[in-house]
Amino acid sequence: YVIQMLPLLLVSFSDQVVAVREAAEGAARAMMSKLSAQGVKLVLPSLLKGLEDKAWRTKQSSVQLLGAMAYCAPQQLSQCLPKIVPKLTEVLVDPIPEVRSVAARAIGSLIRGMGEENFPDLVPWLLDTLKSDGSNVERSGAAQGLSEVLAALGAQYFEDILPDIIRNCSHPKASVRDGYLTLFKYLPRSLGVQFQNYLQQVLPAILDGLADENESVRDAALSAGHVLVEHYATTSLPLLLPAVEDGIFNDNWRIRQSSVELLGDLLFKVAGTSGKALLEGGSDDEGASTEAQGRAIIEVLGREKRNEVLAALYMVRTDVSITVRQAALHVWKTIVANTPKTLKEIMPVLMNTLITSLASSSSERRQVAGRSLGELVRKLGDRVLPLIVPILAQGLSDPNPSRRQGVCIGLSEVMATAGKSQLLTFMDELIPTIRTALCDNTPEVRESAGLAFSTLYKSAGMQAIDEIVPTLLHALEDEQTSDTALDGLKQILSVRTTAVLPHILPKLVHLPLSAFNAHALGALAEVAGPGLNFHLSTVLPALLAAMGDGDENVQELAKKAAETVVLVIDDEGTDSLISELLKGVADNQAGNASIRRSSSYLIGYFFQNSKLYLVDEAPNMISTLIVLLSDPDSATVAWEALLRVVNSVPKEVLPSYIKLVRDAVSTSRDKERRKKKGGPVLIPGFALPKALQPVLPIFLQGLISGSAELREQAALGLGELIEVTSEKALKEFVIPITGYQFPNWFIPDLYLWRFQRDRFPWQVKSAILSTLSIMIQKGGIALKPFLPQLQTTFVKCLQDNTRTVRSSAAFALGKLSALSTRIDPLVGDLLSGLQASDLAIREAILTALEGVIKNAGKSLSSAVITRVHTQLNDIIYSEDDQIRSSAASIVGILLQYLENAQTSEVLMGVTDSASSSTWTTRHGSILAISSMLRHNAAIVCASPLFTSIIECLKGSMKDEKFPVRESSVRALGRLFLYQIRNDPSNTAAHVATLNYLVLAMQDDSSEVRRRALNALKAVAKANPQGLIIHTSLFGPALAECLKDGSTPVRLAAERCALHSFQLSKGTEYVQAAQKYVTGLDARRISKLPENR
Repeated sequence: YVIQMLPLLLVSFSDQVVAVREAAEGAARAMMSKLSAQGVKLVLPSLLKGLEDKAWRTKQSSVQLLGAMAYCAPQQLSQCLPKIVPKLTEVLVDPIPEVRSVAARAIGSLIRGMGEENFPDLVPWLLDTLKSDGSNVERSGAAQGLSEVLAALGAQYFEDILPDIIRNCSHPKASVRDGYLTLFKYLPRSLGVQFQNYLQQVLPAILDGLADENESVRDAALSAGHVLVEHYATTSLPLLLPAVEDGIFNDNWRIRQSSVELLGDLLFKVAGTSGKALLEGGSDDEGASTEAQGRAIIEVLGREKRNEVLAALYMVRTDVSITVRQAALHVWKTIVANTPKTLKEIMPVLMNTLITSLASSSSERRQVAGRSLGELVRKLGDRVLPLIVPILAQGLSDPNPSRRQGVCIGLSEVMATAGKSQLLTFMDELIPTIRTALCDNTPEVRESAGLAFSTLYKSAGMQAIDEIVPTLLHALEDEQTSDTALDGLKQILSVRTTAVLPHILPKLVHLPLSAFNAHALGALAEVAGPGLNFHLSTVLPALLAAMGDGDENVQELAKKAAETVVLVIDDEGTDSLISELLKGVADNQAGNASIRRSSSYLIGYFFQNSKLYLVDEAPNMISTLIVLLSDPDSATVAWEALLRVVNSVPKEVLPSYIKLVRDAVSTSRDKERRKKKGGPVLIPGFALPKALQPVLPIFLQGLISGSAELREQAALGLGELIEVTSEKALKEFVIPITGYQFPNWFIPDLYLWRFQRDRFPWQVKSAILSTLSIMIQKGGIALKPFLPQLQTTFVKCLQDNTRTVRSSAAFALGKLSALSTRIDPLVGDLLSGLQASDLAIREAILTALEGVIKNAGKSLSSAVITRVHTQLNDIIYSEDDQIRSSAASIVGILLQYLENAQTSEVLMGVTDSASSSTWTTRHGSILAISSMLRHNAAIVCASPLFTSIIECLKGSMKDEKFPVRESSVRALGRLFLYQIRNDPSNTAAHVATLNYLVLAMQDDSSEVRRRALNALKAVAKANPQGLIIHTSLFGPALAECLKDGSTPVRLAAERCALHSFQLSKGTEYVQAAQKYVTGLDARRISKLPENR
């Protein structure tokens, strides 16, 4: 009869009435348990055929009957298993969920009835399918089948395999994770109450799955979560609820969303509601819940836990993710009947949750808490502020610094959201709270308190400053609270710089500056930034003074503070900063050298480290610092600052600074000259090691890339610079300047090769030659490597078309010869050049020859000396004035190198020529005698022909040509100078020579008179006491010259009177001079400068 009843059973299995389906299942079990082997053979084909039916209900019924075969006798069932199991595994991956579910239960029934040993391949196949890359349907079927199998195999088997299941939930492959998480969806249904023992192990895997990057994995985890809540919401609530609560505050928004949904499921279960009510629009105050449901939640969770859950739920209603917000709002409105009433009940817990969240390390959580608090105040303002503010104020005494930080953030949110009128009521609580927070021991709390102060200031205005800032300033004076108070000030400065700074600075800049105040100024400057622009005149003078303090600690802290100040200034404050620094370097008071040094240092530091564009400010600074190099107290610091300023300027801009550098060097040189009153002028800053390093690039860049005019200025400026540089400091720059390289400024053969290639106009050539002359004079032996090139260059320039270039070359060549060891060839070349027909070139060669013989004559051979002597014999009588003068000058220098016979021959020749009928010949002979008396007076005075020479000069004073008379007076003046220096006791000789000069003062020619006055002045400067005894001889004539109609003569007479009468030595000399000049003139002349 079983065969006939099978169709009826198949239909009954699909009946809509549960009781019918259960009765059909019981009937099937009873039938199968009584079937014989023959009966199984008859029934099995029909059931297997039913599995292939297209109608899923038929297929489902067939599977149920096959499952019922588990109740067959083992012997009969074992014969059928090879046919049943493959078919069931096929149905296990059927697209219809109901079919898969029945198949899974059928497999579970079979294993439960026959034992695992009869299904050796089933569990491995299920595990493999769970891991497969196939469809979700296949993995879902495998998971469902495995759950039934695990339930059938017992608790021990499940415990053994559970670690492997959990491990695969975090498998690298998404499909594996999906399959194993899906397993947890079915295990609660299969294992029932037994599974709750493993919730603690399983929950973390499910929560991790909620945040998975793969959507199907997340869905599987969420489905598993829903099932867990559905099955164990009441029995395992203490285990499920904490896990879900933690997930609400997770950094991952997907976990938060899923956790909110699961929390909703839990609460719905507890409250006895489905949670499926449609809630659209309406006020937040109105919910779909009832008081009874609320009481049910309190009854199950307890009031405290219920408050915690609702507080968390309320907070995430303002989540940054819209899906989380929507989910939370749905749950809230479903379980909360009256929002204002509920909030009042949970307010302490809610504030605790918000404060904790505001102090969280998660930026999203802080944002959510802030938005939640803001919404709370915005919507319920006056109703909740009396509750919120005291809670926040009290929270500041919490020992946990994170919570105190959260309080400050909460205060900011409350004050930012509440209306000004609402906050005024609570100022007595808010201001002390923020004041306390600003002095907190924890930096993070102080930082958040600063933001709260900014928000408070918007509402309270000056009241906030008046009641908070003085307290912080007072706390600065206490060693125990000074550091925290300082940081508190920093925090409020960072948010309200303009309003607070004027109240703080006057307190800190009080002189003398303490170490702490210096430190405080630096710390506050770092925060105030450009806000200091308008307070530099208050801050910088105090810091500059403190940088020179006797206490090294104060010095160092003030220096750091000043460095911070100059670097925080922006473009708008640059002018003010520069102005203050320039005031500092210009402070000429005797005791303020330290301020000049400090200002110089800051200038250099500012230009080296600032990110601002300072090229436009550099010229003024360069000029100022160069002038400061003449100050010995500040020279080193000014030099370092100058180097930093120049290095901050692009090299292509440097040539534009040449003029201002020349002017500054000139000013500095003049300052130094006024100090020294005579002698070589050196600027202290250019006597330092590497002295020229700051300014040399300016001139060198000008020589490389400048225009012709700029190159001339560069060369001249370089010469001026070298003149005020010490020889020691100049040594390391000789090669760079003369021709090779300077660090970072590669100048290949700067002057020489370019010069020879004639690329420069004559002005540039002349300037370069002048500079080289100065370099030769100062650089000395260091120039030896360049001697051949320089000599060739100078000799070539003697042929130049321009007089200035020729003159400069001749002068430079004379200087260079002092360094040379091979003079004969050079002199030979010059003598050969004298054959040139061009008088201008001959003049230049004679000038060069004069310099060579003067500087290196001792190195000449007798043959070359004789050759020079021979060639010059005729040239000294040349009709050209300049050639005659140059040749005569050379003869005077050459005299010391001549043999005695040659000397006598020269003296005899010039004496005889003095009476020539040709005035140029007479003039030449007197010029030669004058030169001899200048350079070799001892030889002339010792010669037997000395008397003849005197007579010759005496006669020449009456010559009809004033140039002859003038030259004769010059010669007599040089003779008198020699006599009074070398034979001061021979007053008779002095008187004789002086009488000639007195006569010359009365000559008809103003040039002769002026020359006589200059000669007398030179003698007076050389030996004042030796001349003043002869006042009666020259006094009357000098007095007459003071009234001379020629201005040049009158001026020369004043200078002569100043030194001859020694008028600057005191009133007794002035009174003595009144015998010859008026008292008024004597006093006026006594005030003239002596160095002229």
